[in-house]
Amino acid sequence: MKQDLLKMPFDHELSQGAHNAVHVCLRVQPSEKVTVITDCACEEIAAALVKELDELGSAFNAFTLEEYAERPLDTMPQLILDDMETSQVSIFAVQAQHGELKTRMQMTDVVNRRKIRHAHMVNITKEIMLDGMRADYNEVDRISTVIWQKAGAARRVRCTTEAGTDIVADMNPDYRWVKTSGIISPLKWGNLPGGETFTTPGEVNGTFVIDGVVGDYLCAKYGNLRDEPLTVRVEKNRLVEACSNNKELEREFWEYTHTDENSNRVGEFAIGTNIRLHDVIGNILQDEKIPGVHMAFGNPYGFHTGADWYSSTHIDVVGRHFNIWLDDHKIMEHGNFVFNGA
Repeated sequence: MKQDLLKMPFDHELSQGAHNAVHVCLRVQPSEKVTVITDCACEEIAAALVKELDELGSAFNAFTLEEYAERPLDTMPQLILDDMETSQVSIFAVQAQHGELKTRMQMTDVVNRRKIRHAHMVNITKEIMLDGMRADYNEVDRISTVIWQKAGAARRVRCTTEAGTDIVADMNPDYRWVKTSGIISPLKWGNLPGGETFTTPGEVNGTFVIDGVVGDYLCAKYGNLRDEPLTVRVEKNRLVEACSNNKELEREFWEYTHTDENSNRVGEFAIGTNIRLHDVIGNILQDEKIPGVHMAFGNPYGFHTGADWYSSTHIDVVGRHFNIWLDDHKIMEHGNFVFNGA
């Protein structure tokens, strides 16, 4: 498989984003071993990534999921998990399929335990490689650090939008804010493109108008929700209402967020920091990094935030054009950071 990807032709416009991933975000060293996981839909992007690794001189193994198991996966192939046990870096460039979140968690369990520098590129596309993956990640990291420091000191975050969002999140001082700016360290694997800081909130209340995107496999199905938003109401950190003119979306989202006892609980509260991005493209991987607020119902990533509860599901929700206050200090107006140094 490694040789197949090395021989595969790819659009060389992908090279800048691939170079960013390997050299800037992951900072792969020639002495390190890398596990690359892809699928048939993302092989061209994987080819650009392994070309960078090959030119760097790093050892790597590459796996295309369909060669090892039927999709959607019931479990992550053991051969792949075993390879990760001997790697310092891993890259997951795959299109998500319904029901595969569990298998991604199996993979990130290895990442967390072994402190692998892991680039999580679920639903990566050529469009994203030519957009968000071309960001100046050193600058995104600088902005993310400022937000991480400010948010970590705040007791309450409030956000509003002209579309009708009005959410108040009270922070739990026992939970940590986590920075995932795109510069990936052994302490926290990160999505690419990167650019956010997040925590598990103490308690969230209010209305969130999802006129951006929803996450997981529903993202590919419903895409950009600008014209048919989904409006959710949260009380004491639990989803209590979801409504949309798109009744199929409304039903599927409600069912997803009632998979287990904590699937309707706000597990993530995040501020996007990738200042290269300005509008929703209909892909959660990039859209959640747009400067603004996004939340997720379900798994709180407690390994990183310190939250002491669990869910088998995790679905992000993204809106547009936020105003944000940390306590009484306004840090964003209509989607633009307004603090000094932004």
